Amino acid sequence: MKSRKIQLMCLAGIFTAVVFVFTAYLHIPSHTGYTHIGDGVIYLAACLLPLPYAMFVGAGGALLADCLTGYAIWVPGSVIIKIFAVLFFSRKSEKIICWRNILALLPACAVCIGGYYLYEALITGNFAAPLAGIPGYITQSVLSSIFFIAVGLAMDKLNVKQMINGGKSV
Repeated sequence: MKSRKIQLMCLAGIFTAVVFVFTAYLHIPSHTGYTHIGDGVIYLAACLLPLPYAMFVGAGGALLADCLTGYAIWVPGSVIIKIFAVLFFSRKSEKIICWRNILALLPACAVCIGGYYLYEALITGNFAAPLAGIPGYITQSVLSSIFFIAVGLAMDKLNVKQMINGGKSV
């Protein structure tokens, strides 16, 4: 039991680091920040790790990226948005890419798009100006979804879920 918790903590740490790198360093600058595919890594973590660990991955990776790239003002919004984004995915199926997780992309993307719009409106005190950021948020969600599906399919071919779970289904 104790070694399983250590394994999950290590996997969460690795995923958090990958989210940070894919968010902070593999991005396209936009008018308010940047567009990245780090959300796709968060979705993968949500399909592989228990919910508290996946929440940590999303919040921790986003927090590190925002703080270490000069966008610390976005930290509170990013942490809350990423915690909610993982709630729609399931790790209960044998595969990462299943209908449930594909459909989970819709509400997860809506949370990211709507959450960042609302957070930007809150910090700017203006509900019109943040509308300009929505195309970037949509682009980020679409690219992250494509990344999630492509990498998830590859991980499914390699039976990554079974390797993580010691050969047993979840």
